[in-house]
Amino acid sequence: MASSNSYKLRCSIPGHEMDVRGLATTVFPEGAFVSVSRDRTGRVWVPNSSPDMRFTEMHCMSGHTNFVSCVCMIAPSETYPRGLIATGGNDNNICVFTLDQPQPLFMLKGHKNTVCSLSSGKFGTLLSGSWDTTAKVWLNEKCMMTLQGHTAAVWAVVILPEQGLMLSGSADKTIKLWKAGRCEKTYEGHEDCVRGLAVISSAEFFSCSNDTSIRRWLVTGECVQVYYSHTNYIYSLAVFPNSEDFVSTGEDRTLRIWKKGECTQTIRMPAQSVWCCCILPNGDIVVGASDGIIRVFTEVEARMASAEDLQAFEDELSKATIDPKTGDLGDIKMEDLPGREHLNEPGNRDGQTRLIKDGQKVEAYQWSVSDGRWMKIGDVVGGSNQQTSKSVVYEGKEYDYVFTIDVNEGGPSMKLPYNVSEDPWLTAHNFLQKNDLSPMFLDQVANFIIENTKGHVVGPAQPAGGDPFTGGARYIPGSSDDRSAFGADPFTGSGRYIPGSGPNPSAPVGVADPFTGGGAYSSAALRQKSTNIYFPKTDGVTFEQANATQIIAKLKELNGGAPQEHKLSEEVLESLQMLLMSVCDSSPSKSPPTIQQISLLWKASHWPEDIVFPVLDIMRLAVRHPQVNESLCGEAEGVQLCNHLLSLMRPEGRPANQMLALRTLCNCFSGRHGRALLIAQRETVLSRVADLASVCNKNIHIALATLVLNYAGCLHSQPDLEAKAQCLSVASRALETVQDKEAVFRLLVALGTIVASDQAAKDLARSLGVNSQISKYSSVSDPSKVGECCQLVLKEIQ
Repeated sequence: MASSNSYKLRCSIPGHEMDVRGLATTVFPEGAFVSVSRDRTGRVWVPNSSPDMRFTEMHCMSGHTNFVSCVCMIAPSETYPRGLIATGGNDNNICVFTLDQPQPLFMLKGHKNTVCSLSSGKFGTLLSGSWDTTAKVWLNEKCMMTLQGHTAAVWAVVILPEQGLMLSGSADKTIKLWKAGRCEKTYEGHEDCVRGLAVISSAEFFSCSNDTSIRRWLVTGECVQVYYSHTNYIYSLAVFPNSEDFVSTGEDRTLRIWKKGECTQTIRMPAQSVWCCCILPNGDIVVGASDGIIRVFTEVEARMASAEDLQAFEDELSKATIDPKTGDLGDIKMEDLPGREHLNEPGNRDGQTRLIKDGQKVEAYQWSVSDGRWMKIGDVVGGSNQQTSKSVVYEGKEYDYVFTIDVNEGGPSMKLPYNVSEDPWLTAHNFLQKNDLSPMFLDQVANFIIENTKGHVVGPAQPAGGDPFTGGARYIPGSSDDRSAFGADPFTGSGRYIPGSGPNPSAPVGVADPFTGGGAYSSAALRQKSTNIYFPKTDGVTFEQANATQIIAKLKELNGGAPQEHKLSEEVLESLQMLLMSVCDSSPSKSPPTIQQISLLWKASHWPEDIVFPVLDIMRLAVRHPQVNESLCGEAEGVQLCNHLLSLMRPEGRPANQMLALRTLCNCFSGRHGRALLIAQRETVLSRVADLASVCNKNIHIALATLVLNYAGCLHSQPDLEAKAQCLSVASRALETVQDKEAVFRLLVALGTIVASDQAAKDLARSLGVNSQISKYSSVSDPSKVGECCQLVLKEIQ
């Protein structure tokens, strides 16, 4: 292929802070385009007249309260001669903008889940597709009709040139043709989610799918051609003006250019997900990717980037790390790979990849027909055994320690490699899984590591909250007086026994439950198949930690400064203190809380919002007690309690109140009255929970994730798909924002609990794109429970 016909980089635009999810060419100004991103903005880019042929940001739009997923241009009209820009987002809304105002001209509301695709037609018609399994037709700021028939998320929609004909592509693997709101035809052939659609003419269209294929269809129903070249999900398509050639992008890091039915050029990106593409009127190609960068490619030499910029792009690509687990490069066996001499042989097609072994590293190269050479596209991680400065070699790698473990007397011994930076409990768990041993050995193996690496175990930092002058702990809502979270239960934060940390007579010898930290019966353990220790998790997770003395001290301090009309009497304070002591002391001799004490707690919880948090902390602990749970969560009072806590969870509310209200709701699950109340109020509660995912607060995110997990546990054995759908939606949307690994872990366990043993729920998760959404967590190794749990969830929904 001649150099003049080969696309090369024109420019890179670092225009967004997060993934670029949608692109569309604008009608005005000429040669411009619009991009939308997970950073919640849309931006208009105009070509500038500078010698470097770059683009300048002309306009920034904001109006969505969550990620922006898609964009399209609405054709010019008499009222809006420059046209309008429509964007769809994870807040379930569509925003419509002019080209000169940063705020929306109007918003379209009606979808019940993420709006992930938009297409415009004649006379201002707008078609939207959503995760709620519907497509909607909008005109004059109103929803004219809802297209129902798909059984999973509608990922792609287009309006055909022939008036009244519309197409929708879905995660149910089908494409549907709609006329006047009725489904006229269903196209079947794809083997996985349909992700993109592109119009060729009034009689033909393209589709692309997670099954790595592109199909060309006649509107009459026949699939006339299938194109293969991509090695992973294909997300986006765009057709050249000649209505024959096209481009595609996907999860295999590539932009592929197709001419006369063949893939003639493959351009690899230094980003895993190449989400979207569009073609400018001059034939240049624009792509958006998961690294937040927009890249423009051209085949016109005069518009190509400078030699320095082209080299910088190639260098950036060569430094990329490629995870072989994505499958993009096939199975990698280090010992079978050729050396650098293999690059002396030319490739036989553009985009062909070749792996070579360079010492202890594996490098990936791609053949460029236009340049006649192999270009490095990255280092393959996981395919190398790079040398480190460790001291003991095992299986080709060096470690701080390699222990010999004898589990069964007379049986073979096993090697356990360990680095001091690792968590001994998770290392023990991985060792047991690898060697197909019973999880009942967990305690013994972990304690063996701790005992034999004394003075070298790297633990988490001490928690903040010490008084900078006295060194004493200060009261932090919901915190415990435990010294450190090291060795804590992954859900509740409760401590587990660690040798040298003090006696714990209640914990029997044996394996610690990975969720509660409690002991289990241990006998002479036998080898058994490794099991999923993470989900389904059907017992509620609660927030137990308490420091009653500090809570009461803070309550009295705030009461002292409270306005006269809100001051609590000494009798009320004493009553609340007795209630707190009663619910924190589980001994049979302790008298249970009285109706009067519970009533005073309820009244005190209506204190002014700036001082109510210690009362909420008492309520959090109290609702675990059966009598308080029945009294506050019963049929008569339960709805009032729920509404009061939801009012404290308003997104604009105080973070301490939001966190404690969430933790109180989590603890309500410990009693049957609380569970019944929260299941009855599920839709309202989870809607408010979803709103809090955007609040940047680690403790709120952990409490939010725990509440979703408790709902998942209650719904696990129930056939209520609508409830599970809401739970899945809230969990997957929260995973878009939540950064804290503990919160991520609990949300992953929630997803696993929902889909476990329920085929309909698995299909639903697939239709929502949960697998592509969470796959980034599968390689998390710190803490390793996140990566392990994610892999188990992915296995469930594959």
